[in-house]
Amino acid sequence: QVRLVESGGGIVQAGGSLRLSCKASGRFFSRNYMGWYRQAPGKQRELVARISSGGSTTYAESLKGRFTISRDNANNTVFLQMNSLKPEDTALYYCNTGPLGGIYWGQGTQVTVSS
Repeated sequence: QVRLVESGGGIVQAGGSLRLSCKASGRFFSRNYMGWYRQAPGKQRELVARISSGGSTTYAESLKGRFTISRDNANNTVFLQMNSLKPEDTALYYCNTGPLGGIYWGQGTQVTVSS
């Protein structure tokens, strides 16, 4: 069983920065991909960024250059550094991992960007 706990969300003014963290428990962390997704009210959940076990990264095209994903395998933690935040970045941000042992999701952390 894997448990993912996100933190770091909050309210920030447009142009500001936040750093999200996701702490994972259980096996396979270093061998699994880790991802961040987000879901805004009335919209579908979308990929923000993903990092493979080897460190390769994938980003939503619209977020490249502003968001950076990284991982600390020694501490079973993945990070999402978000800079130059915009009101349209307001969403519930979820951590995700897989596929060894299954696909798991965290409960989410709310990010609100005020204009």
